[in-house]
Amino acid sequence: MALYLIVNWRIGHLMCSGRTVPDLVVSLVLAEDEWPGTYLLAKQTVPQQPPTLNTALRMIARLGGFLGRDGELGEKNLWLGLQRMMDFASGLRYARQIGAG
Repeated sequence: MALYLIVNWRIGHLMCSGRTVPDLVVSLVLAEDEWPGTYLLAKQTVPQQPPTLNTALRMIARLGGFLGRDGELGEKNLWLGLQRMMDFASGLRYARQIGAG
């Protein structure tokens, strides 16, 4: 139960931040492998500068099935997209360790 509370807090925090300060730099909220991993999963070129929080959250929600036509993104789409993004970021970190070792 405690694990779900932590996950729910992160999703709620991201959604609230995305609505109140959408122009915030995403590197302040996501780890260094998470936002580039989102671009790679979406098959887009990773930009030199981190995107805004709103741009990254919409991209993450699209990984979870958000279509963008229903208004604001929802918790379920963000949760599913975060799962995919975090798995991919873990893979990027592991690949970096293998390549460096």
